[in-house]
Amino acid sequence: MDHYGGKRGKLVRDRIPQIIREGGAEPLTYIASSQEYRERLRDKLCEEAAEVREADDDRAPEELADVLEVVRALAADLGIDTDQLEKIREAKANERGGFSDRIVWTGIR
Repeated sequence: MDHYGGKRGKLVRDRIPQIIREGGAEPLTYIASSQEYRERLRDKLCEEAAEVREADDDRAPEELADVLEVVRALAADLGIDTDQLEKIREAKANERGGFSDRIVWTGIR
């Protein structure tokens, strides 16, 4: 049993059931409730981020694209479109900076 009321499985891309059928098998699926969908998107984001962490440099771009797909889906579910998300990102970068300077914080004296 998991924290989705006993329902197992994982959130998959929309075409996965079709791809499984084309491979000759019949997938077992259901449509998540709104609450479960949002929870599963958050879990999927962690799963995809872990895959980026484990990927070598050649595989990392594909894994990053998966993270971006989940981020966009979660943002849309929260009512935030891509342009709005980019504006939020830009405002934070302007206020606090980005990560391009490679600064590592080790504490305060």
